[in-house]
Amino acid sequence: MTFYDVLVVIHIFSAIVGLGPGFVMIYIVTKAETMTELRHVYKIRNKIHIFVMIGGTLLLLTGLVMGILRPYLFSQIWFISSLVLFLIALGAGPFLLSPKSKPIKNILKEHEGEHIPARYYELSKELFFYERITNIIFFIIILLMITKPF
Repeated sequence: MTFYDVLVVIHIFSAIVGLGPGFVMIYIVTKAETMTELRHVYKIRNKIHIFVMIGGTLLLLTGLVMGILRPYLFSQIWFISSLVLFLIALGAGPFLLSPKSKPIKNILKEHEGEHIPARYYELSKELFFYERITNIIFFIIILLMITKPF
């Protein structure tokens, strides 16, 4: 097994560990019916996010190293498209998703009682819209990596 083959294996496992859990992060939160449940699922969501960050970092690093080892990859449209889409999704975290999640974190921290306030639903609807867009981007990247259409 060559070094490149090892990178491919790490890259694939990073996609499973990093991207897979990201696809369920919205779903688990939408099942909460009380503030106690909501706080609990957000704690779980934050722990899942650690896997997403580690896997995503490994994906980027292994992908770039594979490109350095096989420079022709940088002439492949599927490779460049995947890289650009990945960077867009990566940038969405701190510049879009994090600011959208801060008011939700404030509600989780400050709201008293078990009833989930209407404001939470308004804010989460907007956050989840953008999270779904990033999930679609990641799905497209996976599709490009598998099919290498151009």
